[in-house]
Amino acid sequence: MVSPTTVRLLLFAHGSRDPRWRAPFESLERTLRGELGEGRVRLAYMEFVGPTLPDAAAEAVRDGVTTLRVLPLFLSAGAHVAIDIPAQTEEARRRHPTLTIEVLPPIGEDPRFVTLMKAVSRETLENA
Repeated sequence: MVSPTTVRLLLFAHGSRDPRWRAPFESLERTLRGELGEGRVRLAYMEFVGPTLPDAAAEAVRDGVTTLRVLPLFLSAGAHVAIDIPAQTEEARRRHPTLTIEVLPPIGEDPRFVTLMKAVSRETLENA
């Protein structure tokens, strides 16, 4: 068991069997765990590889976490965000009724992310 914390951030990505696709997400998780604390951040995947959201919820309960804040690492709110994430969240809530699970908006909808994408796009054109 890691050191107890009441709130844990769950970085939630789509998932892929290709480890090259997962590498940036795993790097982000390692960096944030180093900065915020070992027990404060986890990474989970919607499909193809684990851990899943229900797996991460079970681990959170074992670790004494009371609130799991799910940050979808998706660019927009498509079917996965509108249908699949709520379904997995409800499954986790049924299995772990003492755990509060908050699903945040997808990271791509954060205005800072949009600003970053515009800046990278401009720089790409300017450096052509």
